[in-house]
Amino acid sequence: MSEGAGSSQVPARLAGRVALVTGAGRGIGAQTAIKLAAEGARVVVNDLDADACAETAALIADNGGAALAHAADVTADGTAEALVQAALDAWGSLDIVVNNAGYVWNSAAHKHSDEQWQAMLDMHATAPFRLLRAYYPWLKETVSREQAEGRVLCRKVVNISSVSGTDGAATQLAYSAGKAAVVGITRTLAKEWGRLNVTVNCVAFGPIDTRLTQTYDGAPPTIEVAGRDYKVGLARQQVENMVANVPLQRVGQPRDAAGAIFLFCIPESDFVTGQLLVCSGGLRS
Repeated sequence: MSEGAGSSQVPARLAGRVALVTGAGRGIGAQTAIKLAAEGARVVVNDLDADACAETAALIADNGGAALAHAADVTADGTAEALVQAALDAWGSLDIVVNNAGYVWNSAAHKHSDEQWQAMLDMHATAPFRLLRAYYPWLKETVSREQAEGRVLCRKVVNISSVSGTDGAATQLAYSAGKAAVVGITRTLAKEWGRLNVTVNCVAFGPIDTRLTQTYDGAPPTIEVAGRDYKVGLARQQVENMVANVPLQRVGQPRDAAGAIFLFCIPESDFVTGQLLVCSGGLRS
């Protein structure tokens, strides 16, 4: 952070806060964890890929931040509780939860298998639900104590959706259903947790340049998730057609996405809850 002549350093806006970011090994999640840490938060970095998870945590540490790598599958039994406990064991608090982890398993609706349908719902709806449910017991006890002491602290939940969930997308029936569910989870929990002074908001992303949306020519690339390969990416013509409908005339970068998430984590958004922010460069469907 630079300082001009005669100026004082701007205080980190998230100093003293503890954050948990799922799917933070690469892409949007990694940039979000790095951004939160740069603003003073201590971050639990979660990812299924242990190497990627450790790399993000190391980048944060190398830049003077505090991070704990916790590699785990967010869809597995017990992971939600373990992630919350990891934050509490390391730093005694958990103030920001970003439900970002996810992947795609695409096909035409009539080709969707039951396994495919359930996998997308487990990843994009059930995993965030379980994490937030696991967070609640500590949250309720802590907020009750703070209120008795006359202290007020606004905590933050940011859930990640997609324009596929808000507007629909061909070949993404299950993924779209899961991402639409995230919006309902967000708006419902905002009403339930308002009494705890927790804001619950959602960011729906349009075209962001990650490994899930990478541009390809020829055969589509694949990613490996838990020993299985999934086709990802967008054909070059698809990307060109999409960008033609984006007023900003480009695909977003992970840092753009992290910036949108960050807006819901800072004190300036303490009176904003239950909201859906579309980060798409103005994409017209």
